[in-house]
Amino acid sequence: MILPRLALIGALLTASAVCAHEAAGQHGGRVADAGDFHVELVAKGENVDVYVSDAKQKPVAASGFKGTAILIVGGKPARVALEPADGNRLTGKAATALGNNPKGAVQLTAPGGATASGKFN
Repeated sequence: MILPRLALIGALLTASAVCAHEAAGQHGGRVADAGDFHVELVAKGENVDVYVSDAKQKPVAASGFKGTAILIVGGKPARVALEPADGNRLTGKAATALGNNPKGAVQLTAPGGATASGKFN
């Protein structure tokens, strides 16, 4: 009786870890859930690009969106304002180099005013 319960608990924990894990995006960044959207964070040097897609990974036009990336650099938070660029991309520039996989969050405000955030560990 205990063995089947332990197997079930193990399976649920494994499934939770897989669902919570960030996926690799089509632009070489990491993808996280942000409310009704998925956001892909791509950091190169000081440049920050965030690509927005829907739940089915279809690009969502960035026009009308506003965003902020709050990323950890040297143990301190760095805020990067994000503005719409081409297609489904928002872009911004940090004061210092961020590294390729910075930890932090991306906060979005959609054209209708709804807000969402995606977390990157």
